[in-house]
Amino acid sequence: MSRVLPFVSKIELPPGSLLEAYRRPGDFLDCYAVSSSLSPRLAAEEIVRFPGWAQALVALRNIVTAPFGLSADGPEAEDKLGVFPVEHETETEIIAGFDDRHLDFRVSVMAHAGRVSLATWVRPHNLGGRLYLALIMPFHIAIARDAVRRVAKVGDEVDGP
Repeated sequence: MSRVLPFVSKIELPPGSLLEAYRRPGDFLDCYAVSSSLSPRLAAEEIVRFPGWAQALVALRNIVTAPFGLSADGPEAEDKLGVFPVEHETETEIIAGFDDRHLDFRVSVMAHAGRVSLATWVRPHNLGGRLYLALIMPFHIAIARDAVRRVAKVGDEVDGP
């Protein structure tokens, strides 16, 4: 039995995203989308439910960056998605993330017209932030693409056959 993987598109930040207000020249921004009927909250909860291989990468990241004082748990917050404090939530979008010593980081999960998108915005503060971003980029892409693929699969399970 063959397994068909949901199609993941790399797209521009969807119009109307609150993440647009964060953008400045030189910032990093990428966005991936899939067909899904999940709400932003449900999609975001699935996105931060990392599979074992991604959890192992995050654990390695935490070990390697600990001597540099980078946050492993994120700041305290009443509402968090994984380690990321929720900053904004509407019917169509949820934004979570925080500012760290080396960079500022936010993710946006938007749901609109049968699609869910995951956008990642990063503003490095210094050479360390730019090096960190360059080093983790291949892993970020793999984790982000896998995350939205899982959102599509969960949405299919919720919607049924």
